[in-house]
Amino acid sequence: MTPRASFAPLVERFFSQRLVTHKQASPHTIASYRDTFRLFLHFARRRTHKAPSDLAFSDIDVDLIETFLTDLEKSRGISARSRNLRLSALRSFFRYALYYEPMHAGRIQQILAIPAKRHDRTLVDFLTRPEVEALLAAPDTRTWNGRRDHALLLVAFQTGMRVSEITALRTNDVELDTGAHIRCLGKGRKERCTPLAAQTVKELKAWIKDPAPGQSEFLFPTIHGQRMSADAVQYLLAKYTAIARRTCFTLRNKRVSPHVARHTAAMELLQAGVDLSVIALWLGHESIETTQKYLHAHIALKDAALAKTAPFNARVGRFRPDDRLLQFLNGL
Repeated sequence: MTPRASFAPLVERFFSQRLVTHKQASPHTIASYRDTFRLFLHFARRRTHKAPSDLAFSDIDVDLIETFLTDLEKSRGISARSRNLRLSALRSFFRYALYYEPMHAGRIQQILAIPAKRHDRTLVDFLTRPEVEALLAAPDTRTWNGRRDHALLLVAFQTGMRVSEITALRTNDVELDTGAHIRCLGKGRKERCTPLAAQTVKELKAWIKDPAPGQSEFLFPTIHGQRMSADAVQYLLAKYTAIARRTCFTLRNKRVSPHVARHTAAMELLQAGVDLSVIALWLGHESIETTQKYLHAHIALKDAALAKTAPFNARVGRFRPDDRLLQFLNGL
């Protein structure tokens, strides 16, 4: 295989072998990587005047990659976070290419050294308990769709599952007897079990007895028995948020998305005193550092820390030890 013909076949092997066969990447990840390469190859064709299948490794360098990323920000108006996602996809390919193209190791190492762009990190959005209750009360449970949506929202707010995990749930993923829990396959194809609260168990038992259209295997199917899409979940959440805003005025200033439900579940656990390492396991985080962001949004925790400090210009009292006898009794 000549160097000039090695780029296109390697891209194909990266997707078909590396992502699909070896890493068994999720459809969402594959689609994201695919879109990145589509954008990059169209850009490279405009810059090099070569068809994507005719590109050689010698045509691709760090300047081309950096110019591509800058063009995305200017022409498409993407955020720094989206830019970093595109860069991450390209890095993954070039790390793979390093094993097959050692003659281009220097060029590839320069591309891998492109730094991610720093960006502002905003506090996570989450809902309070009254806001969650207003949302759960919004679906019309007299209809089949309303009962499904109510059960779906309850699972989302209690388990903190990602929208892709919820829509992929099947009825046999739920255990509602002793040790009630729900299983899902999360990021990185890692399976995890999440315990269910008594109220969630009660709702799911009633929902599973509700006849599903077409005997669907999905826990929350569409009216035609198919798997719900992420857009469908976003739509129903927006619909019920509009209804809940009529009675819960604080929701009018909040943007509610499926991921906000995930953040809400995490904040409920944190406010209950659950350790961060347990919350990371609960949410399926790869690293506990990802879970640290909830600490920054936990104002009650900061208020408790503030209460332990002495105010400025205040007289600090002198420490006086407790009575010896009382100390003895307290130590028993």
